[in-house]
Formats: sequence, C-alpha cells, structure tokens
Amino acid sequence: MGNLGMPEIIVIFVLALIVFGPRKLPELGKSLGRGLAEFRKASNDLKQTWEEEVRLEKEKEMVKDILKDSPDENNKTE
Repeated sequence: MGNLGMPEIIVIFVLALIVFGPRKLPELGKSLGRGLAEFRKASNDLKQTWEEEVRLEKEKEMVKDILKDSPDENNKTE
C-alpha cells in the first residue's frame, strides 16, 4: 500500500460521490472519522497496557535477581 496522491484522492472522492450521493457523503465521512478515532484510541490503550506489562515483568526480574544475589538472613553466621 503506497501513498495516495492528489489524483487518486480525487478519483476516490468522485466515485464515492457517485455511489453514495452528495447528501449521504458527509454522514459517511463522520462515521468513518469516528471509527478511525475509536480504533486509534483502542490501539493506543492496547499499546500502553502492553508496555506497562513489559515494564512490570522487567521490574519483577530485577527484584528476583536482587533477592537471589543478596545474602539470606537465615543462613548468616555471626
């Protein structure tokens, strides 16, 4: 999927105008915009959740390594 240039956008707009008519086109644009906004929001939420889970997993690993490397309080000899 390449970038759309001005001629391609004009052709798509004219085809949409012919198929849907001038009265239905603004409603289609609004619903398409809402759909894209919801999709973008959902993907951002998923990305944030994923990054948070990865961060928590790294922190757990760090704590596990620290506890493994630290001397055990029960096995100390004085």
